[in-house]
Amino acid sequence: MSERSALRRRIRAWLVLFIVCLALSGLTAFPLVSELHWANSVISHEWLRRVGDGLDQADARYPFLLYGTDWLAFAHLVIAVFFYGVHRDPVRNIWIVEAGVIACVAVIPLALICGPIRGIPFGWSLIDMSFGVFGVIPLLVLRRLIKRLEALTSADA
Repeated sequence: MSERSALRRRIRAWLVLFIVCLALSGLTAFPLVSELHWANSVISHEWLRRVGDGLDQADARYPFLLYGTDWLAFAHLVIAVFFYGVHRDPVRNIWIVEAGVIACVAVIPLALICGPIRGIPFGWSLIDMSFGVFGVIPLLVLRRLIKRLEALTSADA
């Protein structure tokens, strides 16, 4: 197997990992009320109970508010679709990976700024920030692999 095809296989494996995690992250935003009921039955934590109570009240009195989390879920799925471009042509579409890196980095100031404004405990903001930290890892690996593929392609030309 050539180095180029081995790199393409590794790129696709990392890409699949990232897309699956991004899609699963989005899909979990649809059933928030039932997820919080489940989480509260498994873990006894004051903040989780408060969030569950808030979601229950919003769902009972203002269910349209939860429509925002439906859009959040949809956005994750749409973003995941864009990464198919990287599958088709990694070198040409490296910009998608780089935009993903920027988005992952941007999670940190978002959580640090909006968390306190919305009354989110700092520990839970750290959990939110971890999505950006863990999300950026496969993207940086992908970027490095794509740059290697690009160098191989240019050397052959």
